[in-house]
Amino acid sequence: MASKIVPKKTSMREQPAKERVKNFQEVPYGYSEAEAIREAKRCIMCKNPTCIAGCPVEIDIPGFIKAIAEGDFKGSIRKLKEQNVLPAVCGRVCPQEGQCEKICVLAKKFEPVAIGRLERFAADWEAEQGEAPVPKRPTATGKKAAVIGSGPGGLTVAGDLIRLGHEVTIFEALHKPGGVLVYGIPEFRLPKAIVYREVDYLVRSGVRLVLDFIVGKTATVDQLLESFDALYIGTGAGLPWFMNIPGENLNGVYSANEYLTRSNLMKAFLFPRYDTPIIKGKNVAVVGGGNVAMDCARIALRLGANEVHIVYRRSKTEMPARIEEIHHAEQEGIIFDWLTLPIQYRGDEFNWVKEMECIRMELGEPDASGRRRPVPIKDSNFVSKTDVVVCAIGQSPNPLIPQTTPDLKIAKWGNIEADKATMKTSKRACWAGGDVVRGGATVILAMGDARLAARSMDEYFKTGVW
Repeated sequence: MASKIVPKKTSMREQPAKERVKNFQEVPYGYSEAEAIREAKRCIMCKNPTCIAGCPVEIDIPGFIKAIAEGDFKGSIRKLKEQNVLPAVCGRVCPQEGQCEKICVLAKKFEPVAIGRLERFAADWEAEQGEAPVPKRPTATGKKAAVIGSGPGGLTVAGDLIRLGHEVTIFEALHKPGGVLVYGIPEFRLPKAIVYREVDYLVRSGVRLVLDFIVGKTATVDQLLESFDALYIGTGAGLPWFMNIPGENLNGVYSANEYLTRSNLMKAFLFPRYDTPIIKGKNVAVVGGGNVAMDCARIALRLGANEVHIVYRRSKTEMPARIEEIHHAEQEGIIFDWLTLPIQYRGDEFNWVKEMECIRMELGEPDASGRRRPVPIKDSNFVSKTDVVVCAIGQSPNPLIPQTTPDLKIAKWGNIEADKATMKTSKRACWAGGDVVRGGATVILAMGDARLAARSMDEYFKTGVW
């Protein structure tokens, strides 16, 4: 479309680091209409677009970008919503740099098209026009689907099934919908109002939402199947991992799950207006190297910490967090302790954590993950002061549903086993996807699983064949 290739992405304006560390407002401002059109025109409209293959939900990426380039913003969001019911979410938190943008043809010589930023623009443009119109409901099929969990996977499977004419009810254990999108991702990365707007769109489309309903307690999977023709399990991975080292039971040592839930969903950062306390440490250590660790560290800084350290046992090269999140953390003054492993926490006379003992590491041969294995350096121990520790090393699925569903096959780490092509589980009429199957993964991979499951569920509704 463009006569000359523009080598670099159109930059996105954002809050200056010195200002944003004092608030929980969103960091990037998003594109203006002119900026979005300029960036969209960088797309060379390949005859065989590789970017689509990199998208787990199979968005027609050239299609929605072409519409933006032509100034047809309404056409752009319509094209996006053909495959994605959460474009405002994905435009903000999807790791495009490792998926669609990574295999953009421009990326061979230049910076790829800013696909994520353009997706965000289209979704935000629609929101600015007022309440988004919902598609006309198709003829009802009479089939009823239950969806457990209102995270990205649950919302996606619900959106796909409702458009096919099936009746859908989402059961959510918490008092607010959104799952990890609201309890796990900070306001400055994904404002809650955006998540609730996307949920509202689905509810207006016909999806029924039931809150404060704990499957395995309020009702079991088998009990739900007495009233529904099929069921999708999208409960995520909410069981935190710890390192099992001395001192982890001290006051001031949090799991990332608790720390994020208190701050994000329960608004502890607005205490006492919201009656959810959180310890506002002055010397905070966050253990881990993923996006969750970045989020916890940046929250601690905004809560008033003097110093926040990311303690990671490998080097920056092996870090699994998004490049953008590492960059933002560095800008904000987060300190990175590379090749460092905590081995003990020490407390004061009141059992509050006050010190962290660590050991230096060096990288050895690659392990099963493909990354070089961290190896302790003998006699390299050191002690640092810390009054809050957040353990962000990973999580597993909550065992409640497996424990109350005996014929549901579970893998070694407590994950539900599911067929990769259909997301069918070992239990008839039950599908599962996202972190409950994969362990800790990404929003977009959960959505990709949900799309596969929705197709399989629709086929099951039509044929009755399992």
